[in-house]
Amino acid sequence: MEKTSATLEAAGVPVSFADCRNCPNPCDDYNHEDYPNKIVSMIDTTSDMLGSVKPYRRQVVISTGKSDWERSVTSVKGSLAAHLVAVEGSAPSPGTSTPCTPSELDSESPTGTVSVHGIFKASETSTVSVLNGSHDTLSTLDCDNETVLVFPDYKVVTEVPRSHDGAQALWENSVDPRVPRMGSSERSSLKSWIIPYSCVILICSHRRRDVRCAVAAPKLEHAFSEVLEREDFEVHTQLDAPTGPPLEDFNDSEQDKRAEMYDRLKELDVLPKRALILKTSHIGGHKYAGNVIIYMPQGAGVWYGRVSTHEVEPIVQATILGGKILPPLLRGGVNLARPDCKKLNDW
Repeated sequence: MEKTSATLEAAGVPVSFADCRNCPNPCDDYNHEDYPNKIVSMIDTTSDMLGSVKPYRRQVVISTGKSDWERSVTSVKGSLAAHLVAVEGSAPSPGTSTPCTPSELDSESPTGTVSVHGIFKASETSTVSVLNGSHDTLSTLDCDNETVLVFPDYKVVTEVPRSHDGAQALWENSVDPRVPRMGSSERSSLKSWIIPYSCVILICSHRRRDVRCAVAAPKLEHAFSEVLEREDFEVHTQLDAPTGPPLEDFNDSEQDKRAEMYDRLKELDVLPKRALILKTSHIGGHKYAGNVIIYMPQGAGVWYGRVSTHEVEPIVQATILGGKILPPLLRGGVNLARPDCKKLNDW
């Protein structure tokens, strides 16, 4: 693990050397007394997790109000997930068009840094990851309209029709890899805002895909809520409606739009601390249950595996508050290499 920590540091990833477990059991013991014995025996406790995350440009989380789904959420006829995958499949290859100008928040890593498998920049790939989430739609117009979170952009898009046209509008507004972080410059029927939370925690709960994450998810949700509340966070398991004008209302230059988005993101540091915890469909690697993804307004997304309730407090202290990675739990992540910053939550 010391070698992994050194490699991550060399790649510009802020690393914590704190104990990853809040209990007397050593990491190699991996005692999961908070899970049933049958589930413990099904968890992979030995193989290397780092690198078990596939790179993606964007990850979208679609409102369903559920914590379990059909085995393949993108194959459910009539669902927004299925429509979005169909739109992606018919979209022009990003490689054949002029790529978007990266946001000031997505600056490229300097040359010469070490490459680590599983640690990637969002701008280096065009893949889109589509998940269902446990949040309810915020729609006030139509019960068939969904509310979609877009990461690592840290945006929420509202009133997305559950149809091919809705998926097409979402793609063109916020998901297409060629679209910059602040959204398309073209007029859209959709509206987007900054996600109004200091951090977002996604926990896989997809029972029909694999029981391991389904058992872990409610325990982890409860543990994260308890620990975060002790740190004076207001914890939500349902998305609050965003306030203020949508990002699409700013019709200035791209530079001005980036500045406006940056200012709104930075406001999350001075407002009262709030955390959003959602359950999601399959994110891969169920053998590493529990699986947790933490997104931050600065643009980082941290993927942790083998998370039990014992690891929750160290994760909150080291990663959410301290802005540093716990190497023994790391599966990978997006925009973690920040050679010019000491912490993931630095601006």
